[in-house]
Amino acid sequence: MNIRQDIHNSEIPLLCQACEARHRGLCGALDPSQLVALSKQSWKQTVETGSELVGDAEKVASYSNVLSGVIKLSKTLADGRQQIVGLQFAPDFLGRPFKTESALNAEAATEVSLCSFPTALVERMMKDSPELEHRLLVQTLKELDEARDWMVTLGRKTAAEKVASFLLLIARNINPCRPLSQKEVVFDLPLTRADIADFLGLTIETVSRQMTILRKDGVIAIESNRHVTVRNMERLERRAGA
Repeated sequence: MNIRQDIHNSEIPLLCQACEARHRGLCGALDPSQLVALSKQSWKQTVETGSELVGDAEKVASYSNVLSGVIKLSKTLADGRQQIVGLQFAPDFLGRPFKTESALNAEAATEVSLCSFPTALVERMMKDSPELEHRLLVQTLKELDEARDWMVTLGRKTAAEKVASFLLLIARNINPCRPLSQKEVVFDLPLTRADIADFLGLTIETVSRQMTILRKDGVIAIESNRHVTVRNMERLERRAGA
């Protein structure tokens, strides 16, 4: 179920003041007047797990800031096969400016909260705000670096390192404001075992076996098959070959 809410205000909108995307994401490049202009055409959505946000080759009418939750990005081949190619977390930007059609499927891997706005508005604001354009370029380059790192994970790492790398990816991004001194991280897996296997190029059995090894070695704890506690981030990093 989608919930739409206008967030108009004459100064910096109240919701924007507390929003992570406002401070660390795209909207941090905007001045108060630009935030007001954006908020007047913005709406919030809460999207249920499993809902499609954008379809492959679908016309794109809006972009979104991810406020909470995890989005699964996948690519569909001509014969219907799919490959998970990435994950997005708060405060990532969902969409690719100046492209009229999506090149990927975007699906809510968990319940996701979004702040959405029309594509034409964002593209017009980019022309008037070099800082906004710079922020989007930085995010694009960050995604490129992450894709290259993930190519190394898929192409060169062992099964044990792949599973540890996946858990490290979630642990680092699920709570990006976590103090570096905090060694223990707790989260719910945003993907099923089948999706994790697809993402890593492994079998479901291999994923389960490697998680069991990590659990027996005290690197992680698992409850109810999805609730994970990373006991020590440094140990997980070593297991991931990071």
